[in-house]
Amino acid sequence: MSGNEATARGVYEAGIKICSAYPGTPSTEILENLPPYQKDVYCEWAPNEKVAVEVAYGASIAGSRSFCTMKMVGLNVAADPLFTAGYMGVGGGFVVVTADDPSCHSSQNEQDNRHYARAAKIAMVEPSDPQECKDFVALACQLSEEFDTPVLYRTTTQVCHSKGLVQWGERREHTAPPYRRNVRKFVCTPAHAYANHPLVEERLRRLEEYGCTRALENGLNKREMGDGKVGVITASVAYEYAKEVFPEGTSFLKLGLTFPLPMDLIRDFASRVEKLYVIEELEPFMEDQIKAAGIPCVGKELTGLLYELNTQLLRERVLGEKADFRKTDVTPASRPPALCPGCPHRGFFYTLSKNKNYVVTGDIGCYTLGSAAPLNCMDSVVCMGAGFSAGMGIAKSFEREGVTDKTIFGVMGDSTFFHSGMTGAAEIIYNNGRMIPCVLDNRITGMTGHQDNPGTGYTLLGDEAPMLSVEKIFTAMGFAPVLTVDPQDLTAMKETVDRAVAALERGEHPAIVTRRPCLLIKRDRFQKGMCHVEPDKCRSCRSCLKVGCPAVSMEEGKAVIDRTQCVGCTVCAQVCPFGAIVKEEV
Repeated sequence: MSGNEATARGVYEAGIKICSAYPGTPSTEILENLPPYQKDVYCEWAPNEKVAVEVAYGASIAGSRSFCTMKMVGLNVAADPLFTAGYMGVGGGFVVVTADDPSCHSSQNEQDNRHYARAAKIAMVEPSDPQECKDFVALACQLSEEFDTPVLYRTTTQVCHSKGLVQWGERREHTAPPYRRNVRKFVCTPAHAYANHPLVEERLRRLEEYGCTRALENGLNKREMGDGKVGVITASVAYEYAKEVFPEGTSFLKLGLTFPLPMDLIRDFASRVEKLYVIEELEPFMEDQIKAAGIPCVGKELTGLLYELNTQLLRERVLGEKADFRKTDVTPASRPPALCPGCPHRGFFYTLSKNKNYVVTGDIGCYTLGSAAPLNCMDSVVCMGAGFSAGMGIAKSFEREGVTDKTIFGVMGDSTFFHSGMTGAAEIIYNNGRMIPCVLDNRITGMTGHQDNPGTGYTLLGDEAPMLSVEKIFTAMGFAPVLTVDPQDLTAMKETVDRAVAALERGEHPAIVTRRPCLLIKRDRFQKGMCHVEPDKCRSCRSCLKVGCPAVSMEEGKAVIDRTQCVGCTVCAQVCPFGAIVKEEV
């Protein structure tokens, strides 16, 4: 099983009943592997991570064991309820997965979310392999209930996606006690929070004591003593790398409960070895605390602050052993990311790219690739929802600076609109923003692998659900005209943009919704057919290359279309000024 598959199994075995999440790589597959257990476990996609935490925490208040997942930047969205839950405590066990992404495989930064546990003063558990991913879920629930704390369950991309053998167990049912209102505990007024802070500090002291004793007994923390020359303190997937790289006889202290750190256990371990290393990815989270406790150790001056570790890097940076790879004459071809052939977003960005006075504030999703050549049609990408809000800031700046020749388009997808775009849309209306919000609705959450959202008409379990209308939401907020267009019809796309710009210049508040389903949605059926180039008509003008479709290229001075990639969207045919590209109907 992968780490994510094993975590889902751990949710089932731990007796957890309520799970909520927003998809985000590398955490997504945890929730996707829960529907087989739906008889015992309720699971859902929430509109965003904050909602997911609040749903799961509400279930905990009611007494059920609950669980929610997100990638590391999602915890920024969910931090508000998590920090407050840390002060109030839990009812049933409450576990929050943060899946970190060292090396930015699919993320806009490398933030190390271990710092969240320290800032929120809650327990943190880190598995290192798929078996621990499963086993530690139940241990996290027990920790949560015994110490009255949310548990931050921190994984990384390699922990989530690496595979290993996993031994299953049986589900141990957890029964919620009869519900009783507890205002003192769960209504976090300033007076209650003030009174709770000393309890939180005492909880951390008891958790540290637990890490030195009982965590060794149940396997959360593990001590492996060698010959006493070299000792390594490590956690998460860095343990797997260190075990492979350090020589026989090395002693290891592998921590699964990484906040609070068990300092007495660490101090005892350090006293038994001659030289102590701390091996961890990204920030010196453990190392700084260990050094602050007066324990000499070596770590980040060797391993560095950037990117994932691996066995090759550890051998080179810590042991000074450079890898001896055989040289090869084969150089991998550079393949920059691009919108898929037939992607519905291509027509939208191609249309906007024709006017250099258009400023496009983008967002997180497939459409971020509109920034790449040859479209080059995006000025900023910050975080989910900022496509509208950052655009609003630029609009207000242009007003103050006297810039009058620019038109701003704020862009996001349908899932992002429901995630955090509606508040940005409200900001535009409320504060009279001179910009055009655009929702690129491809009927799915595309970037993370086709999860449903409130606009798709289906739930995580595949059940039919009410389909929220982006147009009606825009209209209810006060946008008019709200224009809907098929973005692969380039003539209609340009007319729609022109109408929106004209409305903006009249002082109105236009909005655009482009709607065409992603070509990869399995449950949909699309018109078949492919485009091909008639060589005699091709004048080698290269206009077709400007749409940035991977299926289109040049051979011997003529445009050609790769039949294994073409889906017949006809965008390239529409931009060809000589009618050299035609569609074959199948």
